[in-house]
Parts: sequence; structure tokens; C-alpha cells
Amino acid sequence: MPRLRQVPREEMTDPVVTFFHDRLLSPGRQGTATGSPGDWWTVFALDPKIFRHCVKGFRLYREMTLDPVLRELGQTRAGWARQSQFVFSQHCKQLRALGVPEEKVRAVEHWAVSDLFGELERAVLAYADALVLDGGRVHDAVFAVLKAHLPDEQILELTYAICLYEMHATMSRALRLEFDDRPEPIVEVPAPEEYGTQDIADELAGDPTGDATIGRE
Repeated sequence: MPRLRQVPREEMTDPVVTFFHDRLLSPGRQGTATGSPGDWWTVFALDPKIFRHCVKGFRLYREMTLDPVLRELGQTRAGWARQSQFVFSQHCKQLRALGVPEEKVRAVEHWAVSDLFGELERAVLAYADALVLDGGRVHDAVFAVLKAHLPDEQILELTYAICLYEMHATMSRALRLEFDDRPEPIVEVPAPEEYGTQDIADELAGDPTGDATIGRE
């Protein structure tokens, strides 16, 4: 379950909130049309100001001049890099909606060793990694390819779109929304009960040759 309260439909009063709720979460359907639970919408409904701000960010796409495939490549990779199953999954769907072949969608996960992407697409994917994984530290060679293909205005749009969805990916994971409501993947795998509290270093430091001086200078 999400970590914050979900707002029931009867408590929603903001017209923008109710419009999207009723459009995306119809009474006869479980979750959204994309297969997600839909709890992003009911949790963000807690604060209509934030809800409206997010929706304006989504609508900004219609005004961007950047090729939507490039935008979605960047956002899909941002979801993968930030380990958000929700953002990654939703933007894989959007790549398909834009006509990107399935093998190319799947290759976003391992783009660095794939020959399916052109020079600009590889730069976009590398840029997404730099923004998400390296905190914005972008190598000049990556930026040079972007500059060779895109006007400055579109690079700004790309940067904003990737960073916007890194934010959504981070928030989704923190609040356990949608497909990011899942168990922590890194947990201890315990030793057998009979192992007790032995010091594993004692076993690893054993001398297989019987020479007590091995390893000494």
C-alpha cells in the first residue's frame, strides 16, 4: 500500500483533481487503462496545488518542439536508472505508442552495448545516465553530440523532461506508489541456523597449505 493516505472520491473537491480521477479511474475498472493501480492520482490528490503543478508539467509536452521519441528515450532510461518500476514501465508503453519497435524498447536497459540506436539517441541515453546517475555531471563529448543535432531550446526541453521524471521516479519509490509499491529487493539472506554467530573471517583466513607464514612479509 502507498505510504500516504489515498483520498476517496467523495472527499475530492478540486475540479482538476476530480476531472483526472474520473477520466482515469472509472468505477467499472480496477486501476488505470495502462494496468497501474492508479494510486498516484489518489495520493497526489492530498494537495491539489501539487496535483495541479504536476498536471501542468504533463501538459507541457504538447508545447515542446523536441522529437517525442527522444523525450521518451530519456524518460524511460531515467526510470530504469532511478530503479522506478513505475516510471520505466509507463514510458516503455509510451515508446511503443510512438511506433518504436519492441526490440529497441527492450534495448533501453542495455543501450551502451546495443547497435539499435543512432548517434543522437545514444547521446540522449548517455545524457539521461549523466543526469540521473552522475548528478548532472555530463561529459563534454556527450553534450557535443547533443549540440550537433539539437538547438539549445530542445536540449533545455530534454533536460527538463528527464529531470522531471527522475523526480517522479524518486517520489514514486519513496511513497511506494503504483508499480513501486514492492518489497525492498536488497535484504539479508540468512545463514543456516546451525551456522550461529561464527566469524566468517576465520574460515576465509585459513591456510590451505599448512604454512603458518603464508601471507607474511
